[in-house]
Amino acid sequence: MPEVWIPTTMQSLTGGLQKVQIEGRTVRQVINNLEREFPGVKEILYDEEEDDLQTGIAVIVDGEASQIGLLERVQETSEVHFLPAIGGG
Repeated sequence: MPEVWIPTTMQSLTGGLQKVQIEGRTVRQVINNLEREFPGVKEILYDEEEDDLQTGIAVIVDGEASQIGLLERVQETSEVHFLPAIGGG
């Protein structure tokens, strides 16, 4: 099962857990399963109106920043991080 690292700002929703094992083959499925386990998480990560990650949230799968967001494939042994996106130039 993929291992999801929980950002500090969301740990109040997970009872203080810093990482959890959640099923899913895509980032979208991981978020939906996180929401079933920890209600309120999806609101922070998912923009329903845009059907995409919230603005300012980046997803990192196995050390690589995803360019396709919710569609990114997740393996059984993947490590998934949701982080505030960093901009600049």
